[in-house]
Amino acid sequence: MLADGFAKNRPAIIALAIVLVVFGIMPLIGSGYQVSIATEILIFALLAMSIDVLAGYAGRTSLGHGAIFGASTYVVIYWTSAMGGSPLVAIILGVLVAVLVAAVFGFLASRVSGVYFLLLTLALGMIVWGVALRWTSISGGENGLRGVGRPEWLANATVFFYVCLATVVTLSAVIWRFVQSPFGLTLRGIRDSESRMSSLGYGCATHMFIAFTTTGFFAGVAGALYALFNNFVSPSTVQLAQSVEGLLMAILGGIGTLFGAFIGAAAIILLENFVSQYTARWPMVLGFMFIATMIFAPEGVLGAFRRFFRIRKKL
Repeated sequence: MLADGFAKNRPAIIALAIVLVVFGIMPLIGSGYQVSIATEILIFALLAMSIDVLAGYAGRTSLGHGAIFGASTYVVIYWTSAMGGSPLVAIILGVLVAVLVAAVFGFLASRVSGVYFLLLTLALGMIVWGVALRWTSISGGENGLRGVGRPEWLANATVFFYVCLATVVTLSAVIWRFVQSPFGLTLRGIRDSESRMSSLGYGCATHMFIAFTTTGFFAGVAGALYALFNNFVSPSTVQLAQSVEGLLMAILGGIGTLFGAFIGAAAIILLENFVSQYTARWPMVLGFMFIATMIFAPEGVLGAFRRFFRIRKKL
């Protein structure tokens, strides 16, 4: 039975093992700057996975998860800097606020689909951005908020990296189990035919609300980690570009693959940080990369690898 379970879940187990090995040895072979980049990749991979659950398994593309991510970041920074509170309490509050925002988003968006879902989450995210921009007494407006730094036990970049690695890998396993559960199978049924699932007695709106709120939790954890990592938050953290970037990471790695989020996050963040050193037109390079991906690997990098191995297996 154990062997059968391993064979069935082998791709996910191998993917997690590769993530653990590649990122686990990074502090041993990389510089402090490279460790910082790897930490950022882990954080944004978690955000991309939270988006992929809806886009890849429920057939709903959200443009509001960047706002959920940023809301958590704002709460953590504000609680530690303006209120002088504990970082641990700040993280808990940040995640709770993210879940609350996601619940509101999910309640409003769970009854629509397609382009209406996309536009509604876009509008809700813009509301959060507007609040962050105009509520200057709390958010700092365009100037943003500067944090007080990580607590002493997380001050070392390597220690913080391993904390992020452990958190992201653990939550990756939780997300994978979530989409493989009967609830996740129901989401796939809603994606394929919502009308049929409704006729079978499934509460599609309720399932979408739960899925949206759950993914908000994962985006909130990513936002809290980003607050400790970046030590600064501004309206740009909750703007549309944040959601779009997370979605592009999921698309580049492979929608519906979950672990492709690590590939997408690595590709985009490495491109932003390294190509920008040589040319100010790095967004053009990013655009060409996405065009090539859509033409030659529309299912994403990890999806293309899956297709390749399936073809080889048939041969």
